[in-house]
Amino acid sequence: MTDATTHQLHAFGLNHETAPVAVREKIAFPQDQLPQALTELTRQTPAEEVVILSTCNRTEIYCKTLHPEAITDWLSRHHQLDGFDISQYLYHLDGSAAAHHAFRVASGLDSMVLGETQILGQVKQAVRCAEEAGTLGPLLNQLFQHTFSVAKAVRSQTAIGERSVSMAAAALKLAVSVLGPIEEQHMLFIGAGEMVELVATYFMARNPRQVTVANRTFERGQDLALRLRGQCITLSDLPGALHHHDIVVSSTASHLPLIGKGMVERALKQRKHRPMVMIDLAVPRDIEPEVSELDDVFLYTVDDLGHITQENRDSRQSAAQDAEQIIESRVHEFVDWVHTRDVVPTIRLLRDHAEHYRQLELERARRALARGEDPVHVMDMLSNGLMNKFLHHPVQTLNHSRGETRRHLADALHSLFLQNNKD
Repeated sequence: MTDATTHQLHAFGLNHETAPVAVREKIAFPQDQLPQALTELTRQTPAEEVVILSTCNRTEIYCKTLHPEAITDWLSRHHQLDGFDISQYLYHLDGSAAAHHAFRVASGLDSMVLGETQILGQVKQAVRCAEEAGTLGPLLNQLFQHTFSVAKAVRSQTAIGERSVSMAAAALKLAVSVLGPIEEQHMLFIGAGEMVELVATYFMARNPRQVTVANRTFERGQDLALRLRGQCITLSDLPGALHHHDIVVSSTASHLPLIGKGMVERALKQRKHRPMVMIDLAVPRDIEPEVSELDDVFLYTVDDLGHITQENRDSRQSAAQDAEQIIESRVHEFVDWVHTRDVVPTIRLLRDHAEHYRQLELERARRALARGEDPVHVMDMLSNGLMNKFLHHPVQTLNHSRGETRRHLADALHSLFLQNNKD
């Protein structure tokens, strides 16, 4: 892209490939803080339009701005990263590269699990949040409308989602490898969001012995617990309930860890050191990383699960290539739209200019008719006046031009006014 508008389209971010979870959690945006962050970003930087996508595997900022360097500065200030160099983990894409990246992300081609479908819903939620916050302008709105269309085409025209090893399936596989059959285990799900529900679906298919849901608000937790045929507790009940459970799966929007090393030590003592599997799907993390230092605890993060999801990635590479071809063609379509949009102000000025001439000559003709002049003569005067005004500046500019400039102008005039003129 070389047009002015496309130079203003930027995507900044980090993901599971560029940064470990310990870094990703430093710049994650909790869902309840996104509206404020979007507003702050547009007020404190030259960004005119902003969408923030923040998931367990990535944080990305899509924006329209003439000063992209201000975005990374704001990101460091917002997350209070004094003394921590985030730039080594960040990628920055602009123009068509930013559009290409957005299309790949929503299509599941940039995910830890190649072809996973959850990311599309997360992108749509990010766009809705920006729209509600008033930071979704014409450029980003069109970008993401194209993005959703591309993701739909990739899903319907390729086999990218087939045989996908999901994060939920990976969690189940790890738990079974450590503890054995799920039917013998007591499970604790912390949180009641989409990720917990997805993982719970996989585990419930194996009929665990007992299921407990712990959530900040009892009512929402109880709703999920009833569907899982389990019981519900609140987060404040965790210290007294943790030792009852063999498998713990956690994914909340908490800003700070919910489970510390001391809490797990006490639970292990009560369990007589029977092993526990703890799966932390949250970013920022719900379980202190120091818990992994304890014997008899097998703690896994989203990055650990990512290694398992690579097992049948090769079988989907052919489908991924088909998806890339779709994305490439759609990037060109988006670029064409931006190019068209870039000339709209020029077209508007041209029409306004022509309208000004029209009004001048029309008023002149009306005065002539009012004086009783011959209507045929007035019409001839009107048409000649319009023709002379419309042609004066182009002809004068062409006559005063020289060399290559004259040739380019002549070619442009032929293209604009003389080709296919059959009237």
